[in-house]
Amino acid sequence: MCGIVGYLGLDEKKEILIHGLEELEYRGYDSAGLAVLKTNDSHLHLFKVSGKVQALQEKARDFESSGLGVGIAHTRWATHGKPTEANAHPHAYRSSAVVHNGIIENFALLKAQLQKKGHVFSSQTDSEVIAHLFEDALSQEPSVSIQTALNAFKSTIAKLEGAYAILLICAKLPTCIFYAKERSPLLIAQGESGIYLASAPSALVGKASHMVRLADGAIGVLEANKPLNLEKLGKLDEVPTDSQQGDKEGFKTFMEKEIYEQGKVLTLLGRLSPKGVALELPEGFLEGVGCLSICACGTSYHAGLVGKYLIESLAGLKVQVELASEYRYAHPATQQGELFVAISQSGESADTLEALKLAKALGLKTLGICNTQSSSMGALVDAMLLTHAGLERSVASTKAFASQVLVLWLLALQLASLRHTLSKEEQEAHLQALNSSLESMQEALKAHTQIKNLSKEITKRDLKGYFFMGRGVFYPLVLEGALKLKEIAYVHAQGYASAEMKHGPIALADNTLLSTTLLPKNLLFAKNLSNVEELSARDSLIFALSPLKVAPATFYLKTPPYPHYMNEFFYMLVLLQLFALEMAQLKGLDVDKPRNLAKSVTVE
Repeated sequence: MCGIVGYLGLDEKKEILIHGLEELEYRGYDSAGLAVLKTNDSHLHLFKVSGKVQALQEKARDFESSGLGVGIAHTRWATHGKPTEANAHPHAYRSSAVVHNGIIENFALLKAQLQKKGHVFSSQTDSEVIAHLFEDALSQEPSVSIQTALNAFKSTIAKLEGAYAILLICAKLPTCIFYAKERSPLLIAQGESGIYLASAPSALVGKASHMVRLADGAIGVLEANKPLNLEKLGKLDEVPTDSQQGDKEGFKTFMEKEIYEQGKVLTLLGRLSPKGVALELPEGFLEGVGCLSICACGTSYHAGLVGKYLIESLAGLKVQVELASEYRYAHPATQQGELFVAISQSGESADTLEALKLAKALGLKTLGICNTQSSSMGALVDAMLLTHAGLERSVASTKAFASQVLVLWLLALQLASLRHTLSKEEQEAHLQALNSSLESMQEALKAHTQIKNLSKEITKRDLKGYFFMGRGVFYPLVLEGALKLKEIAYVHAQGYASAEMKHGPIALADNTLLSTTLLPKNLLFAKNLSNVEELSARDSLIFALSPLKVAPATFYLKTPPYPHYMNEFFYMLVLLQLFALEMAQLKGLDVDKPRNLAKSVTVE
């Protein structure tokens, strides 16, 4: 979602800030801005746009900002107030400017109190109150110094309720940046050319070798003439070396590139040996596990549902899968030997992190499944399994989901091995399927032209709704397929367990409904076919994916007759991703940056 960048030093601040924002663009945003202070003048230089970072760069093209000074910048994803220039950050009041990630829950009360004092606001946002509160507190100090300004800043932060990462600069102190952090990520790094701040490590790539991830409750000021000891601020982590400024490598979109990468970049990374699965977990970590709770949001939640099926069927352990946003408020009952598993592509999803903190407070052992080692999740969990999916630029997740499912499958097999719940033949069948799952995804890419042609035929129909149906482990897969189509093609799509179609949804069946149905050879084919026939009898159009003949199908794509249902799973996963991609591109939509969506949801 929103992104923050800050810089204190001698170099050209505008370029550093804009480059940092470009590194954060993949997270999703609708407006951008920057503010700079230079020591050779007392003016607060402010630039804001509703739109892309490139427009901000053009607006500030003639502005020169080298020499000692400070700058802050922000990409905004609208929460309070529409995506307009007035609502873009930084928000300035009198001599100060502020950027803020998060949500100030009591902003309406604070704003009303300030308005009674004569403050006039220029935006609809919750964030603007921070600048007003600071200036109000600073005006009550006998003089302006770094210490009195810090006092005013601390007084401001003490009034805020909610989650925030905040950077504030003041024209009266042009070589200082004030910072505060509570339940929203904020990083500090020191390089040869100055001090850098950001909400995500990608904005620090190439600027410094090490960074500190600030803890909740952190508040302070960075000064140009005061040496910075990073280690006093927290644990040192290495700044990653991979830039977010990836190349499409000949593909039209990052989403298409990332779909095509899945069979190549997803690796088992030595996690399989002739003896079975060997996950990089602390010795004895899985011993004594009696049940699992999996917590996640969105696509990661769907991966968790796949994990539930695999762990319960292979290892015989009870698994509960919860939406992180619900787990936090559900008063969860815990059990002896319960393992809490948090799944997040970025490791920064606010609801997942808060659910994880609750699980730790309840005394549960915690495991993270994440694509990013240097993340807030990585700092919280007892153990981490990295998905190693590589950089994912498109907002709609593809290879991150596939990698999460692979890791959960490996976890299920390791638990099964510890509990001796599989026969030697069953274990070998799963290991063979695991080893060939990446090939299944590569094979599915050969059907891209078929998907493209079928999508063209489907768009000719006057459709008002899309069902996706599957059973067993294919049920969460159809949830994911429906979500992908909804996210990037902007159509109403819903996933169902096939038999549930009879319990209400069939009322919508007519010739304006397309039912995309997964009919694997190795899992309940006959029952799935029966459900398809019921929909077809009511004039619903059927898009069937199956290795076997599906007579009622309006549109049919024959899939390979793999010997294992998980090979069918990964093959059909790629087909559903390609289907969503083609349906969106036929409408001329931006599949990499769909409207209203963010890559990393860092607010609750």
